[in-house]
Amino acid sequence: MISAHHSLPWNVHAEEKPSKTARKRAMHELQTLGERLIGLNSEQLAAIALPEDLQDAIERARRITKHEARRRQLQYIGRLMRAVDPEPIREKLKAWDGVSTEETARVHRIERWREKLLENDGAIGALVHAHPGIDTQRLRALARNAREERAAGRPPRAYRELFRALR
Repeated sequence: MISAHHSLPWNVHAEEKPSKTARKRAMHELQTLGERLIGLNSEQLAAIALPEDLQDAIERARRITKHEARRRQLQYIGRLMRAVDPEPIREKLKAWDGVSTEETARVHRIERWREKLLENDGAIGALVHAHPGIDTQRLRALARNAREERAAGRPPRAYRELFRALR
């Protein structure tokens, strides 16, 4: 005679509790998140609502230089992170990453414009067309000075000024 317990499918009990692999994966993700928190500056860390014991553990981890001690501290931070909802932290980090990505792209655009201006004066017309209201006379002078500095091998003062003017 087969009891009711044996007639149940094998995976019914597995749904109640995550597998050991899934738990380990989640703990590693929390540890990685903790590593990102260690890399933040004090202002950014203060902007995230964290329990005091977690903040202390992060501060301690910043001061640890030995590899094995740091690894154990990261595991401890991962353990403390279990009590915290990680989603708001991830959202905050994602927002900061997006801002830095946008800023990097902006700086690259400015650098490309600066290089175009140094190659020829015709690029100023395209720049004025793209961004009306720019002081063309100042840009021409800065571009000319930067070209002269580059040719003479002098320090790139006008080159940097041109970047600031384009900013």
